[in-house]
Order: sequence, then C-alpha cells, then structure tokens
Amino acid sequence: MLFEGQLCRLRAVEKGDVDAMYRWENDTRMWRVSASTAPCSRGALEDLVESMRYDIYAARQLRLIIESKESGQAIGAVDLYDFDPQNLNAGIGILIYDKALRGQGFASEALRMVERYALSVLHLHQLWCCVGAGNEASEALFRGAGFEPVGIKRSWRRTEVGYEDEIMFQKIID
Repeated sequence: MLFEGQLCRLRAVEKGDVDAMYRWENDTRMWRVSASTAPCSRGALEDLVESMRYDIYAARQLRLIIESKESGQAIGAVDLYDFDPQNLNAGIGILIYDKALRGQGFASEALRMVERYALSVLHLHQLWCCVGAGNEASEALFRGAGFEPVGIKRSWRRTEVGYEDEIMFQKIID
C-alpha cells in the first residue's frame, strides 16, 4: 500500500486533526524550524483543513498526517510545499511532534512513502528541503534518505545565541 508502512501510515488531514495541529503550530519550540513567527488560530487551521480538499495542483501544497499504526494517533505531519508542476519539484518538511517518538523510524518511513507518492503519482523529478545547520537529526534523516547537500545559506537563521547556516538538500527521484 502506498501510504502504509511497518510503523505508520500517511493519511489526509481531517477535521479532527485541528486540535493536534493547533498544538504543533503554536509550540514556539517548533517555530525555529518552521519559520513561524506568530501564533496560529483554530479558525486558520480549520480553513487549512478545508483547503486540503483541493488537490496539490490547485493548492500548491499538501499536508499528510503521520499516524502511528500501533496507537492510531496522529504523531506528526509531512508537508509538500512550493509545488512546481512545470519543473516537477516540491519542498518537503517532516514533523514528529513528541520527542519520545523521534529516532524510532517514523520520519524515515514517512519520507520513503512520500517519495513513492511523489514519483509514482505526481511524477516529480526532485524533492528539496532546507535544514538549519544545528538540526543534526533532520540532517541525518535527509542524508540517510539520499538527499544531497547542494548549498549553504550563511548566517541565515537567527537563533537565541546568534545566527546559524541553513543547508539546502535535494534528491533527484526519477
């Protein structure tokens, strides 16, 4: 099955996910990696869920919920964004919210499933992502999945202790 692995499944966003997404989007610890700078309202998230009924060609983005097969709970999300149907590429971002669930293979399995979808359904040529140089877990995730670093934006992200670089990764998938 395209959206089911050993540990998790990917599924469409549902109205019942608004509470979890509200927690995720408003956790200021996550803002550093998501480029958020302000709280997100429930209404905005409800509108986002409603907009997810459009396909990626209309919305230019797609969010899928990562659901644990064991618990049936939403544990994170994977986003395809800045979808470019002419050049057949998209940015990708992954969140496993609960620290206790990180490092257990959920993100890598979700990434493999999204890659299969991107190749077999969307016929994408490549996926790309940008990772803060201090985010060792994300760097390891994308490097382990065959993404290659293709550039560094120097002093790109402001942190509590100064600026850090941002690394751009790409993977040709076709």
